[in-house]
Amino acid sequence: MQQTILVVGTGFSGMWSALSAARLLDIHGKTNIDVVVLSPQPELRIRPRFYEPQVHTMMAPLDELFSAVGVKFIKGVAQQIDRDARQVNYVDEAGEVKSQAYDRLILATGSKVARPNLPGIEHAFDVDEIEHASALQAHIKSLAERPATPARNTVVIAGGGFTGIETAAELPAMLREALGNDTPVNVVVVDRGNEIGGAMGDGPRHLIAEASAELGVEWRLNNSVAAIDADGVTLTDGQRIEANTVVWTAGVKASSLTAQIPAEQDRNGRLHVERDLQVIGHNEIFATGDVAYAPVDEAGNYALMTCQHAISLGRHAGNNAAASLLGIDPVTYSQPKYVTCLDLGAWGAVYTEGWEREVKLVKDEAKSLKKTINSEWIYPPVANRAEALAAADPLIPVVA
Repeated sequence: MQQTILVVGTGFSGMWSALSAARLLDIHGKTNIDVVVLSPQPELRIRPRFYEPQVHTMMAPLDELFSAVGVKFIKGVAQQIDRDARQVNYVDEAGEVKSQAYDRLILATGSKVARPNLPGIEHAFDVDEIEHASALQAHIKSLAERPATPARNTVVIAGGGFTGIETAAELPAMLREALGNDTPVNVVVVDRGNEIGGAMGDGPRHLIAEASAELGVEWRLNNSVAAIDADGVTLTDGQRIEANTVVWTAGVKASSLTAQIPAEQDRNGRLHVERDLQVIGHNEIFATGDVAYAPVDEAGNYALMTCQHAISLGRHAGNNAAASLLGIDPVTYSQPKYVTCLDLGAWGAVYTEGWEREVKLVKDEAKSLKKTINSEWIYPPVANRAEALAAADPLIPVVA
């Protein structure tokens, strides 16, 4: 009887889950188990690059890759997980509701920026999706058509975490390209922390402050955005910043589909999983990437909502979902090596290692590594069956 491993999502974890499941089935010569991927589009969107210019190019098609390894693709948007029937109901291209049965489900639906119920939040841009980041970049280009005012020349970034810092560091150059090199531009990061770059820890913090000063990025600390309108923001302490552009980067939440599985979740909506990435209490469902709250080591660290962890989580989830159908032992998810490479625009970058983020490379050296990560390491393998399946081995270490 034919069985099905259904992967929902084509982000980093979804793509690698499909390849890894196909790899293990290929090793064991199993042709009676299908690997099916359900997603709105057959492409990997390179989300870590959405702060960069030319964001509309930050995607990689997956049609040929899936075809090469025998993975089937369904274009649709998942709506409901029917656990009793073991099927996922989805809306297809024509707007019709259909269903796909599964024997094992891999939930890899990722996360979205957490937009709070804030007055005027509809005025804020974000860099969460290609379409959203493209809208921001089109808006910045259109600023040149407006009268020259401080508000036109100012961008407020709400949130000083990883995404907020990388976006803020890139924006001065984007603004000058749109408005002219002689135009005084202002990029302001509003952050509830009490130190510049505090969310990144002690190691890189002073370098983030140095880069911010050199780039002309201002920080408003111990503060949050209380309200947004077309002309600027009001902060929680009552300060007013006149700005025609506001970018929201303050936090992310796991896909809302996790709420359809009765299992423990963390504060970001991620499902608690076993070391094989099965959702606790649901042996037929695996969670991976940004929807999985997964321990990475024996020291009490957990996977972060980053592509670095999503790649390895995906390789393990796909392998282990297939293993559970084959009746063989799973591979325990473990990813003790943790690194970060933070892009700081024209200043350069900062590369750190370990959970304490010990700085190893700075400026040009780190920037060169960041470019390699962003343009090579995180992209899909080539559409060659042998090479793609080999690349999906869960035991391959992920360094970025």
